[in-house]
Amino acid sequence: MTVPILHHYPVSPFAEKVRLILGYKQLAWKSVIIPMIMPKPDLTALTGGYRRTPVLQIGADVYCDTALICDVLEQLAPSPTLYPSATEGAARILAQWADSALFTTAMAWNFQPAGVADVFAGASQETIQAFVADRAAMRGGAPRMPVGDAAGSYRLYLQRLAGLLQTHDFLLGAQPCVADFAAYHPLWFTLERTPSVAGILQDTPAVLAWMARMKSLGHGSPQRCDAQAALQIAREASPAPWDAPNTQDHHGIALGSTVVVAADHFGQEPSQGELVAATPRHYTLRRTDPRAGTVHVHFPRLGFTLKKASP
Repeated sequence: MTVPILHHYPVSPFAEKVRLILGYKQLAWKSVIIPMIMPKPDLTALTGGYRRTPVLQIGADVYCDTALICDVLEQLAPSPTLYPSATEGAARILAQWADSALFTTAMAWNFQPAGVADVFAGASQETIQAFVADRAAMRGGAPRMPVGDAAGSYRLYLQRLAGLLQTHDFLLGAQPCVADFAAYHPLWFTLERTPSVAGILQDTPAVLAWMARMKSLGHGSPQRCDAQAALQIAREASPAPWDAPNTQDHHGIALGSTVVVAADHFGQEPSQGELVAATPRHYTLRRTDPRAGTVHVHFPRLGFTLKKASP
């Protein structure tokens, strides 16, 4: 089995989501540390432009967005499952809420001045300003939620999570599911990365106990890998063969067309390539880069837009 490669950085909350899933499934994986802000030339050589963190690489196949990465890891290691059959629909919906509404609210709370001081302790003012400018660009200039609004919403969300934990150890049952990992990572950032503002968690001890159970899953078996080695692995591999009997075309765009895929919000840098798959759940682009060779770059349908490339 080809060892998966995770392109990430230590303080990324979405990367923590995937690191913990790798631990839950007890997988060996290679760890490539990428920059927190643009430019990210080694990463974008693989993706063609997509820059959000993390990205999962398996040989010459590159997977963008943690919702899709979760599905890929489930295929790679089906047990223990992220999607128990009795609760799969609810788990996916709850995970989507956690990755969007809960994450946005928690990070607005976390990045109040005291939290910023925690995250950037010892950093230069220039570094802080570069990070702020980078994230503002990722939001397309949209303002971050005011801290006062985040405070009330975050407390309410924590109370609702605590309500789900009244009768079992994890959000939807006795074992973790994808919703647990999605809900955990923004709270992990609060507790582990912005301790000065983590007192908000104290009013929900059931949530803190659940977080301890989640943390105990660990990160599996990571091995450091540099970006050049990851690019060489992609260059020397071939994308997994793809037969597309399940094509679902809602755009009037034929397979083989040159297209652009981009996130519909936050980090909308586009990736361009040849459309080789458009299934009910994902898109796949074939693209060639001098450093990465020919790769297939995969995106989920949900949260992403597809259009023909400009002539």
